[in-house]
Amino acid sequence: MLRIAVMVSGGGTNLQAIIDSIADGRITNTEIVTVISNNKSAYALERAAAAGIPGQCISPKDYETREAFDEALLAAVDAANVDLIVLAGFLVVIPEKMIAKYRNRIINIHPSLIPSFCGTGYYGLKVHEGVLARGVKVTGATCHFVDEGTDTGPIILQKAVEVKEGDTPKVLQQRVMEEAEWIIMPKAIDLIANGRVSVVDGLVHIR
Repeated sequence: MLRIAVMVSGGGTNLQAIIDSIADGRITNTEIVTVISNNKSAYALERAAAAGIPGQCISPKDYETREAFDEALLAAVDAANVDLIVLAGFLVVIPEKMIAKYRNRIINIHPSLIPSFCGTGYYGLKVHEGVLARGVKVTGATCHFVDEGTDTGPIILQKAVEVKEGDTPKVLQQRVMEEAEWIIMPKAIDLIANGRVSVVDGLVHIR
């Protein structure tokens, strides 16, 4: 059974997609053992409670130094004995010590087709604002492993989404979530849970 920690900062729509996918069998051999947020008022924590999943807030604001926060975050993950860390809209830089310890065991969902509209400064609505400002016709989402860079880790899955005339950033954000994020994140977790994903020379292989 794959034990996962889901880390989230806001509403937790991707968390809900994972919860629902475990419930309906799209994700197999997996359980969420903890939900961690950096935001005490994150609705994601309410979603976790409603599903009977332990949730906790670990906020940088509660620690005197960033190093102390990093240690607390890593300790919480270690204490939950997790196999995979899922970043589902977690707007905090992951400590390098955690990345090293959980190499190729941390995944993230990004709301664009990496390497487009990614990296420093591209998060949340800013991604979709960038897509619309550039006038691209196709966007999407990417599920990838996390490394020391920003959105630079090995790509697991991608799914394209059409950009439509008259889209606003919020409308496009919702379409990308519904048509891509909520599909490929659960699929990636299921693939990992069933031993079908490997990373060789920085590239993901799915069997």
